[in-house]
Amino acid sequence: MPEQDLTAGLGAQTVVDLPAGPVRVYRRGAGPTIVFVHGMSVNAAAWRRVVPALADEFDCVTADWPFGAHQMPMSPDADLSAPGIADIIASTIERLGLSDVTLVGNDGGGLLTQVMVTRHPHRIGRVVLTNCDAYENFPPPEFDYLCRVARLPVSPRLASAALRPAFVGRLFGRWCRGFGGLHRHPVPDAVIDHHLRGLRESPEVFRDFVKFLRSVDAEHAITAARGFGDVHQPVLVAWAPGDRFFPEHHAHRLAADFPDARLEFIDDSNTWVAEDNPDRVIELIRGFVDGGRSPSVSR
Repeated sequence: MPEQDLTAGLGAQTVVDLPAGPVRVYRRGAGPTIVFVHGMSVNAAAWRRVVPALADEFDCVTADWPFGAHQMPMSPDADLSAPGIADIIASTIERLGLSDVTLVGNDGGGLLTQVMVTRHPHRIGRVVLTNCDAYENFPPPEFDYLCRVARLPVSPRLASAALRPAFVGRLFGRWCRGFGGLHRHPVPDAVIDHHLRGLRESPEVFRDFVKFLRSVDAEHAITAARGFGDVHQPVLVAWAPGDRFFPEHHAHRLAADFPDARLEFIDDSNTWVAEDNPDRVIELIRGFVDGGRSPSVSR
């Protein structure tokens, strides 16, 4: 699978230049706008299996957010904490002139979405939260080792070079405490290679990733949760039960804490719902944006 094919379905590419640094954005389709927020160590290609179908009736905006798999480094002084990246997403939405957007978050991107809707709500019309960090679960205990490793005095240039052999990244892609625990169905090596390309090829991108990992603090998630009661936008919580990292009881808790929330379930999937069960994700997003909220909980 050639690397360019992974983003070909995401639409036209542009770069939004912000004070924090450049953000690569893809845009496809027309209609109500959906902005997708991927998780840590992946990029816009995480949505490649849902955007083409949704672009038939929606304006689909994906981006390589500076979350460890971007390929253009940010400014050395950029704030890459969770609130800082949420500010970058908000600035990108504003720079693109978007409003009444549906914000869709997955994995760590779900936490960024929570921070966004409580910190920058004015351009957000609806929210979709799939399996993600929430409350005190930031990061999940199984991934705390990454934050500890990031605090070691290791040169980003040396660390980046250590990832260059393809087999190293692919081992991480299969490890149960790496990418391997996040997906239920096999993910092609080309996808793993694409997500890790920035870390392998750019010490500055590795520096950005380390900066984020060193900033991780459960208080960012807890602070966002304190604001859920003030969120007036409809929220769809679309969750894969049985996720070892993001428990089902958090889905119920999120649905209860937002004033206007709906809970749906995604079968046959782990955290990466857009990778494991894209058809169900497409169905739920389309129905939510087109039809508004429903009081039912289905499984």
